[in-house]
Amino acid sequence: LYAAGLCFLFGAAVLTVHFIFYWKKHRDRMRILQNIRLLVDELPEPATLAEEDLQEMIRELKRLNEVTETARQTERRESLDYYTTWVHQIKTPISTMKMILESEDTDEHRELLAELFRIEQYVEMVLAFLRLDSESTDYLFREYQLDGILRGAVRKFSTQFIRRHIALHYEPTGLRVLTDEKWLSFVVEQVLSNALKYTPDGGEVWLGLEKPATLCIRDNGMGIAAEDLPRIFQKGYTGYNGRADKKASGLGLYLCRRICTNLGHTISAQSVAGEGTSIRINLEREQRWLE
Repeated sequence: LYAAGLCFLFGAAVLTVHFIFYWKKHRDRMRILQNIRLLVDELPEPATLAEEDLQEMIRELKRLNEVTETARQTERRESLDYYTTWVHQIKTPISTMKMILESEDTDEHRELLAELFRIEQYVEMVLAFLRLDSESTDYLFREYQLDGILRGAVRKFSTQFIRRHIALHYEPTGLRVLTDEKWLSFVVEQVLSNALKYTPDGGEVWLGLEKPATLCIRDNGMGIAAEDLPRIFQKGYTGYNGRADKKASGLGLYLCRRICTNLGHTISAQSVAGEGTSIRINLEREQRWLE
């Protein structure tokens, strides 16, 4: 019994020391794993030839991944440069066509101007999509009068409101918001564009402020089906209305949510099919977000 006790104590001591060393090595490996891109060269000294081979394989995989990532980034930059250039170049013929169509006021020209306006909107959407994740995307945060942004968006769509006899109920907000004017204007324009797209001729659109600092854009159009409502901000999702219209891209509201997140705002939707849709942009939390 005495000999067995000594063997047990000796074995326990050896196992304890072995476990401590093993735990330290495991902890070091987990630290490297969590920062594998930075610490792959700090792998522990291999204890066996098999470990040395595995570490060499890891280093080679890292090298191949870096080569692939560099090639992918180069290809993405070239694609972004090409499409950005294309978007800017396509604006010139659009402007020329607009001037030609505005030279004569006829029903046909008004219809063509409306379609040309839709093309401009899609071009702006493409440009925003390209700039959203671009390294050159610049955000200029200042305090702006919300009414100035809203009036600019309303003026842009004024022809559409008049041509389709859609009544606009606009209540000045008197609110100053800390935001990026260009990107918030894009969000407001996209929401107004959707309100016009899915509101029948002779319908109504409301634009106003809900306390304390929530912009609400509401229409009495066809609304959104209950099963589609939770997914309308997902990329590429068009829902029942979009599939029926066959003109929806599924990018507008997706871009709106991404941009609002970047600006520190939130956007939400409430709708009843056949009765209309309300889009709310909460501008209150941007002060806390900036701090």
